[in-house]
Amino acid sequence: MKRLWSMVQGDPVFMRQVNGWLTIFWIAMIPVSLAFHWVESVVYVSALSLWALVSGHWSAWQAARVEVKEDEAEDRRKALTETGSWRESSRHTRTRAGRTLRAKEKSHSR
Repeated sequence: MKRLWSMVQGDPVFMRQVNGWLTIFWIAMIPVSLAFHWVESVVYVSALSLWALVSGHWSAWQAARVEVKEDEAEDRRKALTETGSWRESSRHTRTRAGRTLRAKEKSHSR
C-alpha cells in the first residue's frame, strides 16, 4: 500500500493515465446509465455525486501541490540569485518533456 501511495504521489504520468482511463470509463457509462434507467435511481445519482466531489477535490489538491512546488523552486532561485551563488545559464533551460522554459534573449536581438 505504501508503494502504491508513493507511486501516486510522485509519478504524474501514472496519474494522467489513471485520469484518462477514468474519463473514458465515465463517458462510456453515460449511455449505459440511460439504457438501464440508472439515472432514475437516487442511490446511483448519489454515488455519482460523491465521486464527482471526491475527484474534484483530488484534482484541486494535485494542482495546489504543483503550485507549492513551483513557488518553493522560485523562492530558492531568488534566494540563490540574491546571494550570488546562482548564475543564469547561457544555454536553454528545458523541462523533462523538452519544452524550452527560458531562452537566451541576447541572441535574438542582434
